Amino acid sequence: MTITAGDTLPDISFVEMGADGPTPVSLSDKTKGRKVVIFAVPGAFTPTCHSAHVPSFIRTKDQFAAKGVDEIICVSVNDPFVMKAWGEATGASAAGITMLADPQSEFTNAIGMAFTAPPAGLIARSKRYAMLVDDGQVTLLQQEESPGVCDVSGGEGLLASIA
Repeated sequence: MTITAGDTLPDISFVEMGADGPTPVSLSDKTKGRKVVIFAVPGAFTPTCHSAHVPSFIRTKDQFAAKGVDEIICVSVNDPFVMKAWGEATGASAAGITMLADPQSEFTNAIGMAFTAPPAGLIARSKRYAMLVDDGQVTLLQQEESPGVCDVSGGEGLLASIA
């Protein structure tokens, strides 16, 4: 079942590249008592993800902060080494966007956002979406109909939907 607005996020651990290597990151630690944006992409370094989705959140980060968002988190079914390199390559890490790996698709599967596109070499990946989460509860979810499109799930698209 796909997660919807009003649902509580599962308490799952992601992996982040820390100073001493891969480090588990509890989703509940990131969301408890906080307002966060979580956006997910089919794959690091893939065309739309790299040239449109991540840059849209870099451009709008300050506008989200002005609306009370404490943190913007990018999730991808990749390993933490790739997510670290991608955050550096796009400038997302320098901009303060948190890059989290969901290497076994645990979170992606738990919220019903898994997708596979064998012709593109994308196996067991995440659909493209963005959500606003307040204290662990999804208050707004915007999912793209096609993985190659970044409209409603981009920074500007999500920002325009927040009251």
